Amino acid sequence: MGAGGRMSAPNGKTEEKTNPLQKVPTSKPPFSVGDVKKAIPPHCFQRSLVRSFSYVVYDLILVAIMYYVATTYINLLPSPYSYIAWPIYWICQGCVCTGIWVIAHECGHHAFSDYQLVDDTVGLILHSALMVPYFSWKYSHRRHHSNTGSLERDEVFVPKPKSQLGWYSKYLNNPPGRVITLTITLTLGWPLYLAFNVSGRHYDRFACHYDPYGPIYNNRERLQIFLSDAGVLGASYLLYRIALVKGLAWLVCIYGVPLLIVNGFLVLITYLQHTHPSLPHYDSTEWDWLRGALATCDRDYGVLNKVFHNITDTHVVHHLFSNMPHYHAMEATKAVKPLLGDYYQFDGTPVVKAMWREAKECIYVEKDEAAAQGKGIFWYKNQL
Repeated sequence: MGAGGRMSAPNGKTEEKTNPLQKVPTSKPPFSVGDVKKAIPPHCFQRSLVRSFSYVVYDLILVAIMYYVATTYINLLPSPYSYIAWPIYWICQGCVCTGIWVIAHECGHHAFSDYQLVDDTVGLILHSALMVPYFSWKYSHRRHHSNTGSLERDEVFVPKPKSQLGWYSKYLNNPPGRVITLTITLTLGWPLYLAFNVSGRHYDRFACHYDPYGPIYNNRERLQIFLSDAGVLGASYLLYRIALVKGLAWLVCIYGVPLLIVNGFLVLITYLQHTHPSLPHYDSTEWDWLRGALATCDRDYGVLNKVFHNITDTHVVHHLFSNMPHYHAMEATKAVKPLLGDYYQFDGTPVVKAMWREAKECIYVEKDEAAAQGKGIFWYKNQL
């Protein structure tokens, strides 16, 4: 799967950029995907069924332990302490379940094992438990990977030119407006994307991840979209039966709030990976797959990098080789950084600060008129 060789960086530099806001190069890279693959040790492409399942089991054990502690002990605490204990449970459970979400995402990329049926079975179960239509998202997400950075064909967090902004944008371009926008994005962004394709690619008619006959999918995929819907409906019915027995308030505390945190992290992670002042977007006159895949950004979430199975700080290599298992992605990232040079983007800005900065600086995209070859290259702008 690779020769395990090493190649020097195109600019002769291997150190981290001192300025993460420095724009990445937009010229065609002096290396190919094959060159990058050769820089990665061959074993990084090997998938282990046992090792992959070990992460599933580990995360599920943590979920079970936190469930047991919450349902057994929190209600025994005096009221001031229980009000503190519940948010701690919600955050911890939400973070671990985000890791489970990431493993199901890996199944969608056929990075979990060498067996497609195993990957799809595990992915369908895990994603359905988190109210995600597995196959529906799998296919739209695959197209995102095939068209990253394309203004016409990318599937998620596709920026708009200034002329297409809503009339309300200028009223939200201030601190209170950004708070409102970020709150809505983190709490409702994921279900709105699934149900109404909000922030997704433009289609000529209504697009919905639950619609097997929608424009997102082709005829070969429609049966599996029905299966995804059945998975979500089955999970919904199970939750309904639990609510009848335990009560709605119990279900919201144990499952609902952690799920909101999962959805919030999912949106935040994706947003920060693809939204950055240094990252370009391309129209059809300039876009190619490699430059699009490199128009992504690795971030640092601290200890949560491990909880999220490093989807946060190995996203660049994930876009280059999406069928690589997460437990090899760190090694692969270290191997390719010298070769990628300035084409590799990492920003260690604290997540909350980065989220606020991107919400302020990355409002729309505009053509790069300064570059001679930049007619189809777009950069984020914020001046309304």
